[in-house]
Amino acid sequence: MQFNRPIILASSSPRRQYLMREVGFTFEIRVPDIDESFPQSLPATEVPGHLAVKKARVFEPQLTREVVVASDTVVILGNDILNKPADREEAIHMLSRLSGQTHTVVTAVCLLAKEKTVAFNDRTRVTFKKLSQRDIEFYVDTFKPFDKAGAYGAQDCLPSGMNPCSQLEIDFLNSINRPDLIEKTITPSVTGNVEIIEKIEGSYFTVMGLPVHLVYQSLIRF
Repeated sequence: MQFNRPIILASSSPRRQYLMREVGFTFEIRVPDIDESFPQSLPATEVPGHLAVKKARVFEPQLTREVVVASDTVVILGNDILNKPADREEAIHMLSRLSGQTHTVVTAVCLLAKEKTVAFNDRTRVTFKKLSQRDIEFYVDTFKPFDKAGAYGAQDCLPSGMNPCSQLEIDFLNSINRPDLIEKTITPSVTGNVEIIEKIEGSYFTVMGLPVHLVYQSLIRF
């Protein structure tokens, strides 16, 4: 995509960088150094929005023409936020809680420039299969998901042959002439993945950490 202003991607996440790059954005990576605390009175669904804005504002004093893209993702089970696990034991505990349950993934995005700020979020419901203790421990020991909210990365645990993209995402990728990215999301028949996810209702990119179809549209309007 030809965007006539410099973009700063405020993220160290390889998945967010990959998605932005694959849909055609050129950007500079700057990682915000922030305290990711939030008011305990804040509803769980509003936490990623609070943190995305907090990340973006780190760079506000430095801006001239640049647009900052910052994002945050939370996994919510019931009323509880499942953050990044601190260690193996916590990762196993989180996946045991998610086993056989449907949870919500909320990813918020903040686009910040010198003259304005645009913020939005997207929600996806994810249903896990009933997992054995052996499957959980194998997944944690193999993929070491300690940098991922909820202790899992969607791309690592899809059923073989599943196309996780929503119709909106498929239409978007076709509109930018990148139908090959749809194929890239489909899990090969021969894979080392653990089949953890049973169903995704909503945006797969949101679960990966960036609803890039919405970011793309927002930057066009920016």
